[in-house]
Amino acid sequence: MTRTRAPRPAPARRRRALSTGAALVALTLLGACSAVDDAVDEVDGVSSADVPSRYVALGDSFTAAPFVPDAVEAEGCYRSTSNYPSLVAAALRDAAGNQPGPELVDVSCSGADTTHMTRPQTTVLQQRVAPQFDALTPETDLVTIGIGGNDFDVFGTLTGRCPQLAVRDPQGSPCRAALRRGGRDTLLSALGRTQQRVRAVVEEVRERSPQARIVLVNYPQLTPEKGCESLLLARGDNAYARQVAERLDRALRQAAKATDVELVDLWKASEGHEICSDEPWVNGPETDFSRALQFHPFAEGQQAVAGLVLEALGF
Repeated sequence: MTRTRAPRPAPARRRRALSTGAALVALTLLGACSAVDDAVDEVDGVSSADVPSRYVALGDSFTAAPFVPDAVEAEGCYRSTSNYPSLVAAALRDAAGNQPGPELVDVSCSGADTTHMTRPQTTVLQQRVAPQFDALTPETDLVTIGIGGNDFDVFGTLTGRCPQLAVRDPQGSPCRAALRRGGRDTLLSALGRTQQRVRAVVEEVRERSPQARIVLVNYPQLTPEKGCESLLLARGDNAYARQVAERLDRALRQAAKATDVELVDLWKASEGHEICSDEPWVNGPETDFSRALQFHPFAEGQQAVAGLVLEALGF
């Protein structure tokens, strides 16, 4: 378990699957990444007393931001040093002036779901990483959470299984049909449990770090309402994919409301920045090793989240 293997490029026939764990298998980190622009302008007039001292970032690949430069292997978590937690921490250190800025403990990991908050995760490099909650302490005073999309394989189904089914019936709705059992849609039904799981995550964070300000970050819009060919779905499944994404977003909003924590509304902010847009915040179906994993955030998206988090914090 402690041996580290260098990842190898994935075969072309597998590059279109989004299952966060499967999509990262055998991918190679490339060096020579360019620096990412600052996420936010420096804020004047902020008291150093307002700056958190210990910031813990929990989340999956939309927090880890695989292949956003500069990227590190992180035992298979593929965590960027310019993801939004890193950008937020850097801005808070600037705001602190001559005082110490926050200690950032970023344990976000590609492939993580809510169960990996309390249980170890085996990454694509077959490394076992500790439960993310192990990073929480009573002294932690800021926690961001970005989780839920991998529960019940929601993202993996939409961008992995559904495109495979589209080949058989490109004009129909084969994915929607395949997921209906006994008169119920199994994917949509599972999202009710996602809301309960995320709510439990927030409540446990509050118990472990009672002094922490907790911020829940939702997911960006991947496609506009009219659909997007870049998801490689059958024509009739575009509306279905949008419905699933909206239901996931609703689950996160309900979890935030039920636990009375702040929601950073990336869903709303990302309108007009979908995969098919002129200025996308999320990559399309082809991995760009110098910018982002397939169907994962670009640096521009991470900068946007950082700005939203800082705004929520009053910076």
